[in-house]
Amino acid sequence: MEKPVDAEARLRSRAGEDADFRERLLARPGETIEREFGVTLPEGHEIFVHEETDTATHLVLPPPGKFSEAEREAAKTGAASLEFLRKTMYDPAPPLRPPAPRRTGAPGNAPASGALAGAGRDSIRRGLGFLESAVGENGAWHCIRFNTADPDIPRHFERPPFVSALCALALERCGDARARAICAATRAYLADTAEYPGLWRYYRHLPQDLDSTALCSLVIGTHPWILLGRNVPQILKNRNEDGCFLTWVLADGEPDVVSPFRIEADPVVNANVIAYLGDRPETRDAQRWLESAIAEDRLEGTSKWYPDTVAIYYAVARALVRARPALERLRPMLADRILGLRDGDGDFGNVLQTAQAVSALHDIGSLERTEAGRQAEKLVSAQHEDGSWPELLAFGDQELKWGIVGRIGHGSEAVTTAFCIEALERLVETLGA
Repeated sequence: MEKPVDAEARLRSRAGEDADFRERLLARPGETIEREFGVTLPEGHEIFVHEETDTATHLVLPPPGKFSEAEREAAKTGAASLEFLRKTMYDPAPPLRPPAPRRTGAPGNAPASGALAGAGRDSIRRGLGFLESAVGENGAWHCIRFNTADPDIPRHFERPPFVSALCALALERCGDARARAICAATRAYLADTAEYPGLWRYYRHLPQDLDSTALCSLVIGTHPWILLGRNVPQILKNRNEDGCFLTWVLADGEPDVVSPFRIEADPVVNANVIAYLGDRPETRDAQRWLESAIAEDRLEGTSKWYPDTVAIYYAVARALVRARPALERLRPMLADRILGLRDGDGDFGNVLQTAQAVSALHDIGSLERTEAGRQAEKLVSAQHEDGSWPELLAFGDQELKWGIVGRIGHGSEAVTTAFCIEALERLVETLGA
């Protein structure tokens, strides 16, 4: 379903022009909205449509906040806010597991496409088996918070909504029934963690942020708050003077623990917001900013939250597909930039980088320009016996001004596995499975 720019305005307009539609919308709002937009609304969420008259006015109050006034005060500043951080973590996280021994065939005997496709399908099945055991019954994905500069600093499990959304967007490309079940549970989890009118935060002691909000909104796009664009006005207000979207939603009454040097326009965050909002006048400046950065090849080091350029390209390619015709001019150039990341052996880096490069190339219609068999073989050979792929740095703030202690990274075997399954789905399709 391609969400209209303003679904609520469309409903009002049609109800004003079509008396029969108006009656159906008043009598059976959920059923009428589903038919109008071709969606299935989540169970358990009621929709009421009220008709004002010359003598009757309706005042709609938002739901109460997720946190009590005492909790909100405790989260705002200082050491007390760290208690909220601790509540999001689960100790202990296990030590980093070494990579799986790489499995290779006989020298000089490259597997045929059919054999590689079969191996890819088997890897996907095993990966889904691992995810069934790793993703919580409530649909929450886990991640590990670690220090990239000092491995002796304790590692912690965490389950922020952002991680669940990031992984679900990758896994939803898989048509397997187990993948669909995991994604369905994750959608329910994300809906439960949403704060009205459809905003999310990474940690409870941090302000709401547009990265979490955009990805979670993409995953639960048929939730009425998202379908009707209730969170769009607040997202649009969170732009700088150049029209780029800022990461943090620094609203009154929200935690103010974000240092001024961390308030910035991040290319991945902007790509994710464009993917959600689509091609509309309010996103054009952000589109031009991204297009210029890629055209001038100056993305290196521009993202505070994502560790390498391929992660930026992956997000931009996803936005290109989801927000057409937004960013369409980038299609041929983006393919050249991604292919230019290969080393002398034709590799894109580690398996996570490879998976993101493969999926991005598929999204922009250029996967045939790389060696699909080589990339599939690399992903298959890196899989652990339990079906997982190695924990790798997926995102994190590497430039904090707090020294070694502030160099925070996030990743997990579950996160890498979601991206590898997404890439293998594309490679198996390309190899003729």
